[in-house]
Amino acid sequence: MIILKGGVCVTPEGLVRADVAIDGDKIARVAPEGVVPGEGDEVRDVSGCWVFPGFIDGHTHMQCWTGMDWTADSFETGTRAAVCGGTTTIVDYATADRGVTLPEALDEWHRRADGTCAGNYAFHMAVTEWNDRNRADLRAMRDAGVTSFKTYLAYDHLRLTDAETLEIMEALRDLDGVLCVHCENGDVVNALQRRVLEQGITGPEGHPLSRPAEAEADAVSRLLYLAHLAGDAKVNVVHLSSAMGLEAVRAAKARGQENIFVETCPQYLTLDDTRYLEQGEDGFAGAKYVMSPPLRKPSDVRALRGALLGGEIDTVATDHCSFNLHGQKDRGRGAFTKIPNGGPGVEHRPVVMATTFEGELGPEDLCRLMSENPAKLFGMWPEKGRLAAGADADVCVWDPSARWTIEAATQHQAVDYTPWEGFEAHGRAKLVYVNGVLAAEDGEPTGAVAGRYVPRH
Repeated sequence: MIILKGGVCVTPEGLVRADVAIDGDKIARVAPEGVVPGEGDEVRDVSGCWVFPGFIDGHTHMQCWTGMDWTADSFETGTRAAVCGGTTTIVDYATADRGVTLPEALDEWHRRADGTCAGNYAFHMAVTEWNDRNRADLRAMRDAGVTSFKTYLAYDHLRLTDAETLEIMEALRDLDGVLCVHCENGDVVNALQRRVLEQGITGPEGHPLSRPAEAEADAVSRLLYLAHLAGDAKVNVVHLSSAMGLEAVRAAKARGQENIFVETCPQYLTLDDTRYLEQGEDGFAGAKYVMSPPLRKPSDVRALRGALLGGEIDTVATDHCSFNLHGQKDRGRGAFTKIPNGGPGVEHRPVVMATTFEGELGPEDLCRLMSENPAKLFGMWPEKGRLAAGADADVCVWDPSARWTIEAATQHQAVDYTPWEGFEAHGRAKLVYVNGVLAAEDGEPTGAVAGRYVPRH
């Protein structure tokens, strides 16, 4: 057995000073009375540390073709970076492009991920066309361990109509599935992109002008009215970025809708739209922050932070979708619409959250937002998301006293920048176990390829 001795455990019952015994790929005991080591047991002193269930990132895009380019991170590099930061499971968006069946898409994502991952992985399934075949295949996806699906209200090659969105919510309601939705008004975005370019605004600063908060709020509102029509279907508003979008969520909840879940990301809680004006050495540094939805006003950041502290946001994920600034994003010189959308974050989410909310969010809050709630929402509870006997041995030992600086030069994400360059970080993942195997120590990978596919229920 592996015995983690003397730490403060973040358990469903609260903070408990206890030893954690790991036997194989399961937690054997969480023992406030301590565990007496036996012959051959490995003992790690974790005094002064918090012991979390492994963090879960419920929104990633690894090894993915976005219509412009392949993401910089493969499943191999992305999960390696994830475990270095304390994240032991990702839920990645498999995508059934038009003309591709859902089983075919799932098989393709398995080919990309299986046998390569340092951390665990599960898949959402993005549905880009609605027809009888895909309707019938929703059940097959459930049988394959896929309990969550995604649709888009923007991007012409991905989005469904409102009527189709309504129908898929009705179908998933009967399967007890959850629909994750990218909420932007695609028609408005298309028109504003043309308008901004016609005004001669071609650099990264044009990106937020073409995707205003009103476009997000309109789509969030429409989605939630459709969910109400679908019998209060279960929906997850992903990467919420604006105060206006938040107000649309509040309005739906005031109507009595109970099956609304809200995700936001560290970038929307810490960064604002002034970043698009960054020049850098080559005058194009603002492209680092071209992601959709875009970074918002400081007032939006404040609103989302307040909502998070007030318990209105259920999960914090990354929307990790990495592209290099040089050789990928800089192909968009001359037209911001040609800059690949997305940014890296899977490695740094836990420490950015722990640091920027220091004194406001305690370890139990961090656990709820980044482990327990994702496990419950996406069908991994009680095996994941909790420290308890019988749970999976995905464990993050967190040293809150560690001090270090986030730098692209020392990160493990396979991308040439980080949005948090120079961020003074408080805390670090000291020991990270995936299925009982040490996958990272002091922010560095051990080389273990311990990840497994997680079929969800």
